[in-house]
Amino acid sequence: MKFTVSSSQLLKQLQMAGGAIQSRPVIPVLEGFLFKITGNELVVTASDLETSITTRMEVEAEGEGSVAIPARILTDTLKQLPEQPITFDIDEDTYMVQLTSAYGKYKLAGAPGDDFPVTPQPESEDEVRLPGNVVLRAVSKTIFAAADDELRPAMSGVFFQIDFDKFRTVATDAHKLVRYTYLAMGDNKVASQFIVPRKSLNLLKGILSDEEVAVAFDSKFVFFTSGNSRLSCRLIDAQYPDYNAVIPVDNPNHLTVSRQDLLSSMKRISIYANQTTNQVMFEIDSSTLTITAQDLDFANEATEQLHCSYEGDNLAIAFNAKFLIEMLSALDSENVEFSLFSPTRAALIKPTEQAEDEDILMLLMPVMLTV
Repeated sequence: MKFTVSSSQLLKQLQMAGGAIQSRPVIPVLEGFLFKITGNELVVTASDLETSITTRMEVEAEGEGSVAIPARILTDTLKQLPEQPITFDIDEDTYMVQLTSAYGKYKLAGAPGDDFPVTPQPESEDEVRLPGNVVLRAVSKTIFAAADDELRPAMSGVFFQIDFDKFRTVATDAHKLVRYTYLAMGDNKVASQFIVPRKSLNLLKGILSDEEVAVAFDSKFVFFTSGNSRLSCRLIDAQYPDYNAVIPVDNPNHLTVSRQDLLSSMKRISIYANQTTNQVMFEIDSSTLTITAQDLDFANEATEQLHCSYEGDNLAIAFNAKFLIEMLSALDSENVEFSLFSPTRAALIKPTEQAEDEDILMLLMPVMLTV
């Protein structure tokens, strides 16, 4: 088996797929890529058994077959080569791989392609199609809110809901919650829900483009296909909590403030907060938001004031600065609105300007006030 391919194009595909490779996989062959030639098409697969990424590209090939090639030495070699055609010549008896470039030849030991685990395929063909930028926004706006807790597997992923005319992603760690809804599904006849692991979604962001994304799923796996790349991953087998039950519907106090001004202020003020609680205090009246942080252990304290618009009773409430900074950073509107009730009830945060076909809602639990 022999084929020739552009070194830079191949490196780009390997870097895209390589995120699925673990440093110490359970099966040694998973330290490498599976290369499979069919006709003049090269299919490259990387996997950690839970998540697999497959990319396709056209090459000039002689013969067909498959081989597993060590990932690190191959990518390190390609990184050191300028753009040029590079030829792979695989001995089908020994699986020795010889690379030939304009500078010389390099040999590395491959393994039989049959040793590579079979990539899962959908058991049933439930599928929806979404714009690539919508899937990217749905993931990017929510993934940071997922829990890093193996004892709560459901919360360690992002909840996907496909409900005929709506596509929704939700993530929560019980302290913060983010819900993203896309409202322009069109003529969709599929309804389902499942939980996708956070690691897989971080890898998915690397393969998405503005092209349409096909999302196929069954009871165990989900498959995202974008252009010539596909990511498949095992779903989290758990029941997602009823997130609607914790979203308040009667917060009467409304604070509107510049998102960028508040974000910049939070980044400065949080430097002076207690590093364990990250607590910052909001004191709000009709036109002024006063933000205070202090660390009594080191006698550190900081206060800033921002102009705001506020409707409601004067209120003092504390938040975790780290969580609030994450939320404000994930939004892109000019202003944000906080809907508040009391110092002990969840606050709702929404961008004041939203696209016609989407809705973003964030929830943040307050920190118990300390004196």
